[in-house]
Amino acid sequence: MIKEVCVENFTDVPNVISRGANRIELCDNLAIGGTTVSHGVASKTISYCKSNRIKVMSMVRPRGGNFVYTNEEIEIMLEEIAHLKQLGTDGVVFGCLTDSDWIDEHAMVYLLTEAKGLEVTFHMAFDEIKPENQFAAIDWLVKNGVNRILTHGGPAGSPIEYNLHRLNKYIDYAAGRIIILPGGGISSRNLDEITHKINISEAHGTKIVG
Repeated sequence: MIKEVCVENFTDVPNVISRGANRIELCDNLAIGGTTVSHGVASKTISYCKSNRIKVMSMVRPRGGNFVYTNEEIEIMLEEIAHLKQLGTDGVVFGCLTDSDWIDEHAMVYLLTEAKGLEVTFHMAFDEIKPENQFAAIDWLVKNGVNRILTHGGPAGSPIEYNLHRLNKYIDYAAGRIIILPGGGISSRNLDEITHKINISEAHGTKIVG
């Protein structure tokens, strides 16, 4: 089981690795859903994790709020991906939507091109896609080479235990073509129960290692 721990500063990194984190998702401003970290935090974290053979997935998000970005914000994200790649991140985490709650295909293609050679996670913007369109979104992300989808499986703030049926539907539909990474409310206390009920090999959380 890969336990991906979400951290927002370097200080937490050695601690969570010592407690069993297998991968780090690095992002600032968790209170607003995460944004891109500073150069210093990224550089120190990536270097430390490489020396400990721990992968780093770096958030690429220029601000909090919705996932509908302007052209200027997309340009910022392109520069951040290039910068993080240069620092040696193993992967990047991002997601772009249109104002009709579908994947912003043009923006995503630009970002995916820049991210070539890195792992890519489409983050919880996925949960803002209308439920009737989410299976088509899985197909699009598979077709365009995204490695995994971070999803709560339901409305933000709902207990993840209420969403296990929906998460299982994603997993069944994905059929191994893309990793479904559940997150949002998974902790060291409920991880065993959740993994007993859904077939996952990776899980995500801020408290997943206690």
